Amino acid sequence: MIFQNYPASSQPKPFERLSDTANIKRCLELVVNTSKPRWFRNVDVLDTVANRIQSDFLRYSNRVSFQNFNIQGSEYRNVIASFGPENAERIIVGAHYDVCGEQGGADDNASGVAGILELARLLKDRPLGYRIDLVAYSTEEPPFFGTKNMGSYVHAKSLFDEKIPVLGMVSLEMIGYYSHEENSQRYPVGILKMFYGDKGNFITIVQKSFGGKFARVYKRLAFDHNSLPTKSFNAPSFFGGINLSDHMNYWKFGYSAIMITNTSFYRNHNYHKTTDQLSTLDINSMALAIDGVYRTLVAFK
Repeated sequence: MIFQNYPASSQPKPFERLSDTANIKRCLELVVNTSKPRWFRNVDVLDTVANRIQSDFLRYSNRVSFQNFNIQGSEYRNVIASFGPENAERIIVGAHYDVCGEQGGADDNASGVAGILELARLLKDRPLGYRIDLVAYSTEEPPFFGTKNMGSYVHAKSLFDEKIPVLGMVSLEMIGYYSHEENSQRYPVGILKMFYGDKGNFITIVQKSFGGKFARVYKRLAFDHNSLPTKSFNAPSFFGGINLSDHMNYWKFGYSAIMITNTSFYRNHNYHKTTDQLSTLDINSMALAIDGVYRTLVAFK
């Protein structure tokens, strides 16, 4: 198959679970429990969530900052927490905290934000040979998606403009919804079901063709350190929505970047609906997905 460098799948390894499901649930609630939806019109709500993320990051790192940017007279914030040597080459792990319209956005993308908050807990006091920046982005969703007003575009451009050495980037985009039911997983092309199966019980590493060294190494290490069934999907950047998250903005500046996802609307029918609620998430499987990301990151030399 022209879209995939084999192998396409890796079965989970019997590692001890590291992520704390109670903490993940608490982090999810930090993001979703707001007075109004956290979309771009409700700047005060986005500020509240950004402040909550900052406070949680400060539990694990004393290097936490806001990256403020202005869109049409309103100010929005990325929140950044750093780990490892100050001046070392960086790995960026990011997730957006805004939503699309009047909906709760538990999977999209409170799950990704809870993922980076749990990674912060796991990375605390961990010796690293490189720097990891965890970034919570604002303004990923419409009407800003695909524009220079995306929080991740602002962040990626700042790295490029400041000539900061970046090893690669990981986008956590919808990592909380899983199903063991038959035919619970769909694909952009039907034949892919033959290679990946019809049950939505796995996490996916999405990368573009010729996506760079970091993407290749991440896949190899992830397949050795996964605690959840893991699939890899490699295709041209225009194919089947593989560019539909914050990683695409790092591609624009020449960085090697991947997306970790449960495949979004190809699995979760609550996508961009009011039914995207915490009650639909599988926090145990989500914890295993986070474990896989953590073990992969610390395996980089």
